[in-house]
Amino acid sequence: MIPRYPVYVISKGRADACLTARFLVKDGVPFRLIVEPQEQAWYEKHFGKSVQTLPFSNLGLGSIPARNWCWEHSKSLGARRHWILDDNIRQVRRLFKTERIPCASGPALCAVEDFIDRYENIAIGGLNYTMFWIEPSLPPFYLNQHVYSCLLILNALPHRWRGRYNEDADLCLQVLSAGLCTVLVNAFMIDKMGTMAMKGGNTDELYKGDGRLKMSRALQRKWPGVVDTARRFHRAQHVVKGNWRGFDTPLKRIEGLDIPVGRNEYGLSLKAVKTVRSPQMRKLLKNTGRA
Repeated sequence: MIPRYPVYVISKGRADACLTARFLVKDGVPFRLIVEPQEQAWYEKHFGKSVQTLPFSNLGLGSIPARNWCWEHSKSLGARRHWILDDNIRQVRRLFKTERIPCASGPALCAVEDFIDRYENIAIGGLNYTMFWIEPSLPPFYLNQHVYSCLLILNALPHRWRGRYNEDADLCLQVLSAGLCTVLVNAFMIDKMGTMAMKGGNTDELYKGDGRLKMSRALQRKWPGVVDTARRFHRAQHVVKGNWRGFDTPLKRIEGLDIPVGRNEYGLSLKAVKTVRSPQMRKLLKNTGRA
């Protein structure tokens, strides 16, 4: 089971540590690994024909030009939406019975696509971070929130990635201010490395020195009265006033859509891949008939 929309992974300086590409290859999910010309041979050594080369390099604008290139490329394919993923994601997990269980990414992305395509006003959807899972149970998704790092974007939007910093927050603010919706999915999540935890990418280009403060201030200037700068997680961080709750556009389901009745597991089943030590997980395996 593979996604119907094109999947793009943008990467720089991480051919030997491109975590996202690794798990997509393992899961058999087709994707395009978008790299700059000077790194083409390096990436092809690791990922072969999945590599697609940009027509530019070292513009000093972070990942923005590459993201917009992917958007236009997906439109040229006739796709209605496209996935765009950061390159430092280790795996996808499913939130099941309050447990975050590693799962195949193909069925996860397909399930998210099917859900989002039921509504006519979802501009951006995507998977939440496992690191933000702080409650014993979560709703299947959050509505009208910041979507990061693993995004499914409607190609018909008039908006685009812009600037150098906090581009995902800015894009979400653009579509929400236009009266559209975003959906941050909790039913499936991504294990993503923390910002600046890996070499390569934008670590040296954007984040070094007082880069975090510059990022936050830049977003604040774009969205005065909506975004503030505060110190969070021991660093400068942008803060959207009201924790995004000021955006309250409801979802609008497509009329006449034939949605199958019943539960669809998308081919997923619970199984032990190694000895299970947790009593809670052993009980869960037993109760789902996969012990």
